[in-house]
Amino acid sequence: MIQQVYPGIHKIDVPIPNNPLKSLNCYIIQSGGRHLMIDTGFNREECLQVLKEAIHKLNVDLKKTDILITHMHADHSGLVADLAAEGATAYCSAEDADTINADATHWEAMRIFTMTGGFPPEVFQNAIEKHPGYKYRSTVKVDFNIVDDGDQFPFGDFEFTCIKTPGHTRGHMCLYEPDKKIFISGDHILQDITPNISLWSDKYDPLHDYLQSLDRVNQLEISLVLPGHRSLIKDCGGRIKELQEHHETRAQEVIDILKSDAKSAYEVAAEMTWDMTYDSFEEFPVAQKWFATGEALAHLKYLEGRGRLTREKNDNIIYYKIV
Repeated sequence: MIQQVYPGIHKIDVPIPNNPLKSLNCYIIQSGGRHLMIDTGFNREECLQVLKEAIHKLNVDLKKTDILITHMHADHSGLVADLAAEGATAYCSAEDADTINADATHWEAMRIFTMTGGFPPEVFQNAIEKHPGYKYRSTVKVDFNIVDDGDQFPFGDFEFTCIKTPGHTRGHMCLYEPDKKIFISGDHILQDITPNISLWSDKYDPLHDYLQSLDRVNQLEISLVLPGHRSLIKDCGGRIKELQEHHETRAQEVIDILKSDAKSAYEVAAEMTWDMTYDSFEEFPVAQKWFATGEALAHLKYLEGRGRLTREKNDNIIYYKIV
C-alpha cells in the first residue's frame, strides 16, 4: 500500500513475513527532481517486489534516488545493495554501516556474548542461521556515504538535520525537518510497539543511551513522527513519556524477578512479561528467545550501571543479583 503522509512524502508498507513487526514503513521523498528512499526492508523477494511496484507507480528513477538507512537491522537495510543504482548515494552512520558490511565474525561475537547470558547450547545450536537479521541481510558490501549527528541533509524543499539517537543500535540515525516539524524516527520512536533495546556486547549500555536519546528528541518541536513500523505519531512528547515509563516498569520487573535468587539473562527473560501469543517462554521461536534475552541483558546492564545489581560468573555464565 502507498500512502501520501505529507506533501512530497509517500509511505510504502513493505511486508515482513512471519514476523510480529508485520511490515516496514519505507518512505520515498520526491522533491527537487531527485528522490530519497528511507529504509528498504529485508533482502527477500516479497519485499523487493512490493518496492518495485511502488517505485513504478510513483515514477521513481532509481538512478536519481538516494537511500538513507536509519540503522543496520536487516528489515531496514537488507535491500540497500539491490536498490542503490549507479548515480545514487547510500547514506548511513559509521557504526551501523560497519555492521551492515561486517563479516561472519560479527555474528560469532554476538553468539559468544549471548551464550554468557545463559542461552542453553541445545537451544542456541542454530540460532544464528534462524535469526532473520542474518538470513535476510544484505550480502553485498555497500560503499556508504557516512552521515553524523548534526549533518545538514538538504533535499529539495526539505532541509533535514541528522539526529543521532543511539540505543536501538549504536549508530541509529533520524532526520528532523525543523520548519515542517517532521521527525523521521526509524525504530527510535514507535507508536504501537516498543522499540527493542538489546545488549550484544558488554562494552555498551544501550538502554542508558536510548533514554538519553529520548530526552534529547523531547527537546525538539515535532508535529509529525514518521516511524519505521506501524502507525504515524502526532503526539511525540506523549509517546516519549510512555516509552520512558515502560522502561521504568520493565526495570522494576527485572528487580522483582531477582528478589528470590541470582539469575542469568535467559532465566530473567523467561520470567519477564512479553506481548506474545505463546503459553510459555519455552514455546517462543529461537529468534524471539534471542531478542528477549538481548532485552533482558540491556535492562540488567542498565541496572548494574546504576548500582542496583551486581554480577557473578559461574561456568562462563553471568548471573545477576540485587545489591
